[in-house]
Amino acid sequence: MRLITLALTGLLLLIQIPLWLGSKGGWLHVWTLEQQVAVAQRKNAELKARNTKLESEVRDLKDGTGAVEERARFELGMIKDDEIFIQVVVPHATPLAAASGTASRSTALKAH
Repeated sequence: MRLITLALTGLLLLIQIPLWLGSKGGWLHVWTLEQQVAVAQRKNAELKARNTKLESEVRDLKDGTGAVEERARFELGMIKDDEIFIQVVVPHATPLAAASGTASRSTALKAH
């Protein structure tokens, strides 16, 4: 009787091996796949947020003039016809201020 119990216990353990360590449907393989899915979902969420941001920027550039005007001002240094460009230069800039870029300021004012 004792031999039958040991044999059945051994068979039960042998049946469990593919369940835990099997390459097609084992718990270890399923856990690895779940981790890969979680990483892919996080990356998809980041890319969706990036796409939404780019979509709104494209919409602003197509529909409104505000975004185009802002880019022209800051990236190209352009001003409108009724504005006066004034550049303020601090004569005695400290080395720290010069390194941080605060020594000179540019601003555009509307002429009324």
